Amino acid sequence: MHRNEVTLVGRLSMEPAGKELPSGGLLTHWRLAVRRPDEHAGHQRSDAIECATFDDGVRGMLEGWRVDDLIEVSGALRRRWWRGGSRYQVEVHTARRVDPPPAPEEQAAADSRTDTITPALESATDTGHEAGSGDGD
Repeated sequence: MHRNEVTLVGRLSMEPAGKELPSGGLLTHWRLAVRRPDEHAGHQRSDAIECATFDDGVRGMLEGWRVDDLIEVSGALRRRWWRGGSRYQVEVHTARRVDPPPAPEEQAAADSRTDTITPALESATDTGHEAGSGDGD
């Protein structure tokens, strides 16, 4: 049996933004910074993971989210194709804020953090495929 399920918990590192597609649909996308297990004491690494949704209910949940909010999302890993490249992203089916928004002084401290963010699932190229969503739709 094949299974494609993803659950992530991480900090919002890019505020949600909407994009109208040529088909008329609305895609909302954002990025989560998900910490890796502590590999070396004193040096925390994170992966920046692209998330997107076409779901109006999820889009409504995103309102009021701010950078550094702790977010949990569930969905499926998708590879999106376009002319010249491709990208992996999590197509989100459910989302929720795990903690309340930080107080202003906590936000200032978070803004000065020095975590290393490693781009993940952002760009992968495969010249053997043509443009399209690549998700069988």
